[in-house]
Amino acid sequence: MSPAARLRALKPDWMSDPKAWRTEVLGGLVVALALIPEAISFSVIAGVEPALGLFASFTMAVTISIVGGRRAMISAATGAVALVIAPLNREHGLGHLIAAVILAGGFQVVLGALGVAKLMRFIPRSVMVGFVNALAVLIFMTQLHELTGVPWPVYPLFAGGLALLVFLPRITTVVPAPLVSIVALTALTVAAGIAVPTVGDKGALPTTLPVPGLPDVPFTLDTLTTIAPYAFAMALVGLMESLMTAKLVDEITDTRSNKTRESIGQGVANIVTGLFGGIGGCAMIGQTMINVKVSGARTRVSTFLAGAFLMVLCIVFGPVVSDIPMAALVAVMVMVSFATFDWHSIAPKTLRRMPAGEIGVMLVTVACVVVTHNLAVGVVVGSLTAVVVFARRVARVAHVTSVLDPDGGEVVYRVTGELFFASADGLVGLFDYADDPDRVVIDLSGTRIWDATSVAALDAVEARYAQRGKSVVITGLDASSAELHARLSGELAVGH
Repeated sequence: MSPAARLRALKPDWMSDPKAWRTEVLGGLVVALALIPEAISFSVIAGVEPALGLFASFTMAVTISIVGGRRAMISAATGAVALVIAPLNREHGLGHLIAAVILAGGFQVVLGALGVAKLMRFIPRSVMVGFVNALAVLIFMTQLHELTGVPWPVYPLFAGGLALLVFLPRITTVVPAPLVSIVALTALTVAAGIAVPTVGDKGALPTTLPVPGLPDVPFTLDTLTTIAPYAFAMALVGLMESLMTAKLVDEITDTRSNKTRESIGQGVANIVTGLFGGIGGCAMIGQTMINVKVSGARTRVSTFLAGAFLMVLCIVFGPVVSDIPMAALVAVMVMVSFATFDWHSIAPKTLRRMPAGEIGVMLVTVACVVVTHNLAVGVVVGSLTAVVVFARRVARVAHVTSVLDPDGGEVVYRVTGELFFASADGLVGLFDYADDPDRVVIDLSGTRIWDATSVAALDAVEARYAQRGKSVVITGLDASSAELHARLSGELAVGH
């Protein structure tokens, strides 16, 4: 095979498909337009100039498109990260904020290398559904302030934008409906001279590219101790949101992502962003949904172009972009919120079939996110709630049944279910110590020992029988249970 033929064989199919190219390019353009007001808003939250949020969105998207582990996912400046580092900026200044972004990136690289992404398998589906639904609610809620206290023309413009987003895809999908909606409403407001809030009202757009440099802080231990708590919190929040978003995109696209690479990539992107003076960020669920679900993008090209187009739009087409009515972008984001929400999860048919505990976990996750406006808090609380629900359910599964030998010389107790700290707690009270014969067999072939609490409970049972001069034989342990029992039995007495 010739070198040219080998190169063609290695080239992905989409690279020779004009339709796929068009999808990726237009998807990146729509995302770039949607990123501008979001990045400016998050800059306000962090207490910095709008340019720093836009620089962060540019460097995050471009860098993660190269080093990230989830194709087509959008990373940029986010509200969660801005909320974490805003107090640092207020109390110590911009230099410390930038230094914290770089340190947070370093933490993410280390955590990614240590395998933090593997913890994703401990997040149950009910938490994932709650995360998605809470996200949809947050996206919708963040748009409401753009529809209150505004001139009346905003409302028909918003309605018209929604109409285009709903009905245009039924006619044609050659051009993404969000792009058509943004262009059409912008042209209408400019041509008719309609005075409504625009992107330009959010803040001035940058006119030059960012320049790399080190943060203006003293490189001392005192600086490190000041920024480290904020940097670590930012690293955790950013990784959690990014990995949850990656998992959601995996399900939507029916593909798998390399979450360890994504974790390390997020760190690299934040280091690069900090060196270019940006406020840092992570995966953006709203813009990712625009890219993947609305525009249909599937490759790194759309992510790269989202960042590249963002800078081109700001620097080259700044005056035009400034004229985009916020009503057009609000319509896009509201449509994204409705498309993101898992409506099947709250359908009466689904609720009747789902266990009450699963529904409760989903509702707790949604409530925590909506109240705190922090997706990480909702995921952590939801996961802990799921653990409690699971423990309560499994704790009721352990049962003990007894069979007395016909000659009365032996009794066999059969334990079924799982033995761990919750179910083992009541094990000691399930035996008839006074009336049982001198030989007691405890058959554990129908269970498994998971922790020290279970071993301690079995020791307590043996001790009570021993006080009455009776012997206990434990049988049926699998290999791991036998090893744990042999290692801990007799070593767990209080004060030992």
